[in-house]
Amino acid sequence: MNFLRKKFEGSPAYARVVPFVIFVGLTSLQGLFGEDSCYWIYALKTAVGAWLIWEMRPFVEEMRWTLSWEAVAVGVAVCAVWVGLDGIYPRLAKLDEGWNPHRQFGQGSVAAWFYIVVRMGGSSIIVPPLEEVFYRSFVYRYLVKIDFRAMPLGRFHALSFCVTSIGFGLVHPDRWLAGILCGLAYQGLVVRKNRLGDAMTAHAITNFLLGIWVVWKGAWNFW
Repeated sequence: MNFLRKKFEGSPAYARVVPFVIFVGLTSLQGLFGEDSCYWIYALKTAVGAWLIWEMRPFVEEMRWTLSWEAVAVGVAVCAVWVGLDGIYPRLAKLDEGWNPHRQFGQGSVAAWFYIVVRMGGSSIIVPPLEEVFYRSFVYRYLVKIDFRAMPLGRFHALSFCVTSIGFGLVHPDRWLAGILCGLAYQGLVVRKNRLGDAMTAHAITNFLLGIWVVWKGAWNFW
């Protein structure tokens, strides 16, 4: 869409914020149109998210995947923390039964496995670029400088570092502490490497491993 590309090109903030807002907006619709809509809207938002990433990529120069040993280590560690800390601190929101396609569509059904694959792909490939660009690139720097692109990704700013990570954790109220630690780890990776790609990769590894854990253990409340 030429209109969207023109907006992305004309506003660095728009290119980093609007795709995330659209994705979150679609997330808020899950379940509003019947229980099945938790699943088909997730599939829809994953497709929309992929398209948004494609459209924004030319204008968000830092959104480039990077593989490093630090990214792998952080990704694995965050998954371990997310699972390991669960249930040992108070929650800020009620924990529901979670996203269980086997329950919804039948144990072992084609539909159930289709949505599991969609969820794994969406959380591992689509979510990391959108969230890392928004939180670790835009919000972290914008809190320090309105002209956020003038601030290097590798510059450490203690207040912004903490505020961004706490904000990230609080949007996961059922696992807020793990979310804060997660935010600190990913932001620390960005600052250490002076680039966003390692955090994107770490986030992808965390979400993929968590997905494997969910399916293997039937721990659907993590989804």
